[in-house]
Amino acid sequence: MKSKEEFVHSVFESIAPKYDLMNDILSFRQHKVWRRFTMKKMNVAPGSQAIDLCCGTCDWTVALAEASGTGRVVGLDFSQHMLDYGAAKIEKLGMDKQISLVQGNAMSLPYEDNTFDYATIGFALRNVPDLEQVLREMRRVVKPGGMVVSLELSKPTWEPFKSLYYFYFRHLLPLLGKLIAKRYEQYKWLPESLVHFPDHKQLADIFRSTGLTDVQAYPLTGGIAALHIGLKPEPAEERNHG
Repeated sequence: MKSKEEFVHSVFESIAPKYDLMNDILSFRQHKVWRRFTMKKMNVAPGSQAIDLCCGTCDWTVALAEASGTGRVVGLDFSQHMLDYGAAKIEKLGMDKQISLVQGNAMSLPYEDNTFDYATIGFALRNVPDLEQVLREMRRVVKPGGMVVSLELSKPTWEPFKSLYYFYFRHLLPLLGKLIAKRYEQYKWLPESLVHFPDHKQLADIFRSTGLTDVQAYPLTGGIAALHIGLKPEPAEERNHG
């Protein structure tokens, strides 16, 4: 029996070639709208340094680098196949001097404390073996006052939209995966990955429990996705919080 980590790794290695196309289908082409909303909320300061965890084919990594202008941006993923697609994208844009790609594990980031201004994770928190450990690592590597950001699929709350969405997600999506990406099992697994994942309110509480402050949660498109933002407290604030 494969561990969750091994299985997720094999899924993303195998779907890399069709990943961008399937993201369009999975989110009704909304993922780009969600990312634009996220970037607006983040309001990245020029020259900022960022790390994008589980960066996949690097769309968000590129957006962070564009917003920063001159700051170093790291894209980290455990799938080399995904990183290869991302690297080709980055080279084509001529951004390979600003963006460095690293094969690594989101559960144990190969960086010192207080290194980055922003740490982001897009559509991957539900796939990691321990989401609290990943959030703790993100908090660790950002500077005091730095921002930890997750954009993730979530759970719709209102009917009848909720029922329609789950029908699409459980029954139609795996068939589309089979048709377009020639991968049925992998896209059958995606809805299963959401079943035990916290809803947007529970995830906001988890953000707070890992020591992040000023936590904001934004449900998007009827709750099928959610943006969460938390700040790493300044040392004085941490002492006050005891």
